Amino acid sequence: MSAYVDRAGSQVAEVLAHFVEDRVLPGLGFEPARFWTGAAELFARFAPENRDLLAKRELLQAQIDHWCEEDPRRATDPSAQEAFLRGIGYLVPEPAPFTVMTSGVDDEVARMAGPQLVVPALNARFVLNAANARWGSLYDALYGTDALPGAAEPGGYDRARGAQVIAFAKAFLDEAVPLTGMRWAEFAKGDLPLADPGQFVGHRGDSLLFRHNGLHIEVTIDRTHPIGRDDPAGIADVVLEAALSTIVDLEDSIAAVDAEDKVAAYANWLGLMQGDLEESFDKSGVRMTRRLAEDRVYQVPGAAEISLPGRALLFVRNVGHLMTTPALLLQDGQEAPEGILDAILTSLIARYDLRARRNSRAGSIYIVKPKMHGPEECGFADRLFDAVEDLLGLARHTIKLGVMDEERRTSANLAACIHAVRHRIAFINTGFLDRTGDEIHSSMRAGAMVPKAEMKASSWIQAYEARNVGIGLACGLSGKAQIGKGMWAAPDRMADMLAQKSAHPRSGTNTAWVPSPTAATLHAMHYHQVDVFARQRAIAAEAVPGLAPLLTIPVAAGRNWSAQEIADELDNNAQGILGYVVRWIDQGVGCSKVPDIHDVGLMEDRATLRISSQHMSNWLLHGVATAEDVDASLLRMAAKVDAQNAGDPLYRPMAGNAEASLAFRAARALVFEGVTQPSGYTEPLLHRFRAEAKARY
Repeated sequence: MSAYVDRAGSQVAEVLAHFVEDRVLPGLGFEPARFWTGAAELFARFAPENRDLLAKRELLQAQIDHWCEEDPRRATDPSAQEAFLRGIGYLVPEPAPFTVMTSGVDDEVARMAGPQLVVPALNARFVLNAANARWGSLYDALYGTDALPGAAEPGGYDRARGAQVIAFAKAFLDEAVPLTGMRWAEFAKGDLPLADPGQFVGHRGDSLLFRHNGLHIEVTIDRTHPIGRDDPAGIADVVLEAALSTIVDLEDSIAAVDAEDKVAAYANWLGLMQGDLEESFDKSGVRMTRRLAEDRVYQVPGAAEISLPGRALLFVRNVGHLMTTPALLLQDGQEAPEGILDAILTSLIARYDLRARRNSRAGSIYIVKPKMHGPEECGFADRLFDAVEDLLGLARHTIKLGVMDEERRTSANLAACIHAVRHRIAFINTGFLDRTGDEIHSSMRAGAMVPKAEMKASSWIQAYEARNVGIGLACGLSGKAQIGKGMWAAPDRMADMLAQKSAHPRSGTNTAWVPSPTAATLHAMHYHQVDVFARQRAIAAEAVPGLAPLLTIPVAAGRNWSAQEIADELDNNAQGILGYVVRWIDQGVGCSKVPDIHDVGLMEDRATLRISSQHMSNWLLHGVATAEDVDASLLRMAAKVDAQNAGDPLYRPMAGNAEASLAFRAARALVFEGVTQPSGYTEPLLHRFRAEAKARY
């Protein structure tokens, strides 16, 4: 339990008060009393409205549940459903045509297209890796992954693998920076015969910098390097501008359940904004220290030097409106809404960068706001950010807002959501996992849902993805904001990513999520293959898909499954739930590479957990599976997950210990209590069991 101190009538955890007063405020010229008084006033103004919005969510869901139960067949009729949803105020009128008015955004957001990383704020080493992923070695990314057939032989440099990598990288240069009369593999020395001399930007020593589709490519020339000395042109590497932006995540990818956890996350954000974050660690017996990369300086012929960012542009993802935090207790004794605390403190900390302009050269703060339900909640976030700007003495709309389009009520009202934040919107993004979890929960009582693997082929998901891009373009986001796509979840399957993820830039989105800096480097090639802004112009001329497909609920009407099909689906979901939850509860790991049921490592976070637990809850509710089936599956998969984690000395086995295992009990609760969890979210149960685990262990 945290000790508390009184601050302007609020009870603030000592660890949080000391962090704010000793580490954050002094360098910003804020008097602590003025800050805490202003924060207390902001909580008094917005916390009641926050609670009212959550109550409205529950009221709407209760009305939808009742309507579905009255006549499930009617619920699957999109026209009947639309009329009902409009009648209860779930669907709102479309706004008149408009164009967003966001200004003061960085090129990485508005005028460039490239990969985006999401990184857990609690892991300083990962945060630094992600921030420094703006530039990546294509040679390294190809050599050490399955992006090319085969693999390097162990025991030092594999020349055959190296030759394969170099051939691929030079073939890439032939496409992105073509030469006249020869290929890059044929170039040795002398003047470089560029097909388009305008692509040449400058040089750094002997290394050459080019630009294509708005992204930079450095051909590193170093004849003293072990690779460069054997290359006819002295090319030692091809370095790509890769992760243009990174989201430092305080939400789905971390396990932060108390004041100590929150302060640890805020401290890493502070280090990023002050520019002094570093982390030391041992690697292969060598002590290493990681720091933020410096900018890259190039000489432009006949002109001054230019400086290019050495780091990804950093966003910070706050939590949504649902959760509260014990880090601060309001004057009525209730826990503070966590999203309001995040808005205040992440913006306060970002004021350091507004002076230094190391992150945002345009002078903006970028906050991603997830899990908002509809335009009313988006408008609430907009007014909250107004108030934070007033508290911190910031110009209006300094804080830019990213809207995660991952809830059904937001998808169905997307234009109105964008309109509600039209002065500060800098980002919209689709997310299959959370959006599917909400699809299941919103229509929980309409019937048993199709198996999880079939969801991606459902008509609603196709409409969701296409409408997101079409509506975003119709609202004028191109050139002013990012339109993004979701995560490639398999970090060890780079060949598959190269083959499939080009679909994201082709869809007209100017960013998409990748699971690692290496993946960012490889995915960057897709943005050289596709001119995203040309695709956006073409898509903007097309009609936006209608609402009816989006409202087509993915129920498996009249379908009968065999016992084996049911067991297979339950096992797939149960294994994913347990594999993720056991690390969350027992070790406080909110995102990691978790082996799936086929032992393929997948990046998992709470969105994965939401879809799996909601799907099992749905089948349990509709009698596709019994409680005995679910329990049997959970026990089978507990044994499998135990085996998959046998090499982890911190791991606590679940099989044979189900009653005592907090992780197993949490996983079971997520399924058996899934129908009653608010919007099907997993956070309330995860936080409860994690707090118990921290107290116990």
